[in-house]
Amino acid sequence: MATALLFNSCKSTDELDMTTVKQLDVNKYMGQWYEIARYQHHFEKDLEGVQAHYTLMDDGMIRVKNSGYKDSLGGKYKEIIGKARKKSGESAGNLEVSFFWIFYSDYKILELDSVNYSYALIGSDSDKYLWILSRTPKMKPDDLDYLLSRIADRGYDIDALYWVNQP
Repeated sequence: MATALLFNSCKSTDELDMTTVKQLDVNKYMGQWYEIARYQHHFEKDLEGVQAHYTLMDDGMIRVKNSGYKDSLGGKYKEIIGKARKKSGESAGNLEVSFFWIFYSDYKILELDSVNYSYALIGSDSDKYLWILSRTPKMKPDDLDYLLSRIADRGYDIDALYWVNQP
């Protein structure tokens, strides 16, 4: 992790590398993910133990259930249900997600363990959103170091990451 911090330099949105993965096996991506770290934002404020569960539906849409606990792992449980889909005309890693009626936001799979689908780095078209996801509540140190170095290489601010408490 220390190596990645040496390369930390935040760039403007225009200079960020938001290139997404070119291949995505949607079926392998489905299931439970744990939020390891994120940029803080209002809709996850004060949430710990955050998890996302993706389910492929018959119509090709993806059911998204995000959940977490307010203020601490022992806090009040909260969840929200949304939907996701591949962004029309874009590469496999460009999805969009909606939690509010017809309003969709970008969901860019920037990095992905292409063999085991054990970790993912998610961004958007804004430099204000970034998530590190893992299939387990704690990531392997080598995988985390790799993602932190990729975050820095892409121009994102590592120091802005909020580390989510997981059980």
